[in-house]
Amino acid sequence: MRARRPQHESTPVTTLKTLDRVVIRFAGDSGDGMQLAGDRFTSDTVFVGNDFATLPAFPAEIRAPQGTVAGVSSFQLHFAGSDITTPGDAPDVLVAMNPAALRANLADLRRGGTLITDASEFTTRNLAKVGYATDPLTDGTLADYTVHAIDLTGLAIAASDGLGLARKEAARTKNMLALGLISWLFSRAPERTLDYLDRKFASKPTIRDANAAAFRAGYALGETLEGVAVRYEVPPAPAKPGTYRQISGNKALALGLMSAAAKADLDLFLGAYPITPATDILNELSGVKDQGVMTFQAEDEIAAIGAAIGASYAGQLGVTSTSGPGMSLKAEMIGLAVMLELPLVIVDVQRAGPSTGMPTRTEQSDLNLALHGRHGEAPLPVIAASSPGDCFHAAYEAARIAVEHRTPVILLSDGYLGNGAEPWLVPDLATLPAIEPTFATASDLVNGTFLPYRRDAKGARPWAIPGTAGLEHRIGGLEKADLTGAVSNDPDNHERMIALRQAKVDALAVPDLVVKDPDADADVLVVGWGSTWGPIDAAARRVRAAGGKVATAHLTHLNPLPANTGEVLRRYRRVIVAEMNTGQLLTVLRARYLVDAQPYTWVKGQPISPSRFSAHLLTVIAEEAS
Repeated sequence: MRARRPQHESTPVTTLKTLDRVVIRFAGDSGDGMQLAGDRFTSDTVFVGNDFATLPAFPAEIRAPQGTVAGVSSFQLHFAGSDITTPGDAPDVLVAMNPAALRANLADLRRGGTLITDASEFTTRNLAKVGYATDPLTDGTLADYTVHAIDLTGLAIAASDGLGLARKEAARTKNMLALGLISWLFSRAPERTLDYLDRKFASKPTIRDANAAAFRAGYALGETLEGVAVRYEVPPAPAKPGTYRQISGNKALALGLMSAAAKADLDLFLGAYPITPATDILNELSGVKDQGVMTFQAEDEIAAIGAAIGASYAGQLGVTSTSGPGMSLKAEMIGLAVMLELPLVIVDVQRAGPSTGMPTRTEQSDLNLALHGRHGEAPLPVIAASSPGDCFHAAYEAARIAVEHRTPVILLSDGYLGNGAEPWLVPDLATLPAIEPTFATASDLVNGTFLPYRRDAKGARPWAIPGTAGLEHRIGGLEKADLTGAVSNDPDNHERMIALRQAKVDALAVPDLVVKDPDADADVLVVGWGSTWGPIDAAARRVRAAGGKVATAHLTHLNPLPANTGEVLRRYRRVIVAEMNTGQLLTVLRARYLVDAQPYTWVKGQPISPSRFSAHLLTVIAEEAS
């Protein structure tokens, strides 16, 4: 075990220091168990009662070369005793299991932060793999940090001594040793993790005992680690009464779809083709067949959405989930759903593009595709979730609109939301808005004739279950005659049907855009959508803490936009649109409302940095004041 600057005498732990917030990042090879360690520490954070947000990051390669920067996997957790909205900027603590993890993440570690690393991995060969000519543990590179270079591998192997494990297997428990040390450092009781290991490896007692021994060894290590004279605690965050759980965006989205189907008394059908980062939705729903859910892993994206449309035609809630490349493939079938005017939820968990792009990195670059990515005039509602927990409510709302208005709806999430997690207040299903499918019956016949495109007050056509006597009608992609649904090539009818489909979307009851402006006199308004909600909110807090005045507004409904959007935009001298693309919402707002909005674009495959954005906003505010 080696400790590097600053040097300390070995001292017993005598101090317990309370912190308001901490950002920890676990980083190592894909096989080092960083996602497991991070997720386990997050679960403990739930029990402590902290507010938290997570940001898992992992390579797109199935197994990148060991010890290379390309193969580094990380898990960042921001936890606090107050309300937070992002996984944080610069980590306060970095656990780097090898030189590659250090190389990939050191630039993010705040100056003065704590680095814990596996000293045994800093061999000449491993250093050379990532371009270190000298050992950063000894050459002064880390002089600005508190460094604990520990033989994590050796200690893990020693902890498993006598259990009969091979050396390689014993070494794999070093993630639990690191987790034990971090758990001790932040005053987490060890029992919950030990109970978890008992459950996870119940059928593999040797593996269970080795991981538990490594965790205990790491926990005990804190008592003797050179240079550590303080333990930390973060108090619980204030929260509304209720039942909370740790939830990721993809899991919340799956639950939202299930809840909507249950509320509407419909079976739920998901047709999907596995694609990062949307696959977890398929995984989640495939495990609840006893809840009236059917999943179909299709041979391709087109078959997946075709099956979902068929399920909706049969009277179920049809859903298909994908990411950007899959949306491109589904475009023609989305147009068919528009023509059929059947309920359909199309989930796009966005990732960095174009083409296959960066499959495990996040972006908001599919807005243009969602709004316009179909041939012909094919309008449909578009909704965007703003946080992992909000994925539940966004999915529920998308399903409600689809069912009640007989239209496909595109629901936009992204990799940051889908993989990230936060505390979620479990809603009472009874309090959620009603969803009324109102299937057609024989009473809908007009003079003995069924009119499949006769519309109700919402513009929705009847939803007729196949096989219902008297409700036989024609479907397909050819233009429909108004009311009868017969194939029509009449020019006036085509124009009328286009107008009716557009009017149905335009008439949706969308909540007004809400502005957050504590001082009520800000000159600068920041507008965002989707997952930019957290970074925008965090940046605005920093601006206000620095004495600046800024207003924020966030769009959930992107088509149609809230009716008061133009009025809100014109109220401010400077409007900044922040998004993880090159200005797609910006273009929409400029074109529709003729406002001179300005962009703040971010296409790095990561969430917007609150610190960088707040610095930008302070500059803009100063310009307005001068």
